[in-house]
Amino acid sequence: MADPTDPRDDLDLPVPLGPFPPRRVVSLVPSLTEAVAATSPGLLVGATNWCSHPADLAVARIGGTKSPDLPGVLALAPDLVIANDEENRRPDLDVLRAAGVPVWVTDIRTLEDAFRSLDRLLTVACRLPRPAWLDRAEAAWRDVRPTAEGPRTIVPIWRRPWMVLGRDTFAGDLLHRLGLRLVHADDPKRYPTVPLPELLASRPELVVLPDEPYRFTAEDGPEAFPGIPVVLADGRHLTWYGPSLVTAPTVLRRAIDHPFAFGGETTS
Repeated sequence: MADPTDPRDDLDLPVPLGPFPPRRVVSLVPSLTEAVAATSPGLLVGATNWCSHPADLAVARIGGTKSPDLPGVLALAPDLVIANDEENRRPDLDVLRAAGVPVWVTDIRTLEDAFRSLDRLLTVACRLPRPAWLDRAEAAWRDVRPTAEGPRTIVPIWRRPWMVLGRDTFAGDLLHRLGLRLVHADDPKRYPTVPLPELLASRPELVVLPDEPYRFTAEDGPEAFPGIPVVLADGRHLTWYGPSLVTAPTVLRRAIDHPFAFGGETTS
């Protein structure tokens, strides 16, 4: 039975952290890996194969976000595993909990969610001082205001089949704040599958192609939207919640302000 004094994660689940601050943390989410590493170097002992920041991170690699090496995680003897409700599978987290490992799960759908969740993860779960980079991130977004009539925008995140940002997504919230009107913002699904003819028929005024989870490039993606302004967006600044939020408004705004048409012509 859970101790009523145990702190609760974003899913309101009790996390039995014990009386001492964690000293061995395993992260199952790339953006959370960067957030912890930037706040307390040395606290992490394990991270996924996709955890690419910081570039010099030297920890054990424990597979992917959707397919972690659970025996490998347990072998690291973590006193805390950090995860995300969208990125990670609940059955995997249940295995870790059953083995006695405290698991803290974040649930982030908006920028406000990110700021609140990151603060709790770092100060409550990891028992660290609030980092200065989090204050800088909040300041960077404080004066970002959407324009009244931004371009109608589609944001593919996958092809074969084509999938786009729908309702209630962190990346969609950032783009809305930067003035874009997502065509599929009111779709019943968060990541609807939409055939290419339907995407074109929606008459978008802008297409944003991030480099993750699908790696869209100038040679892979824009050709599907001839004549429509296209932006290649850095996925870390669009989809990660962590230190990248400090520079995300500037990086994303610069990309949005310089779209190009298929064939390489700049449209602004």
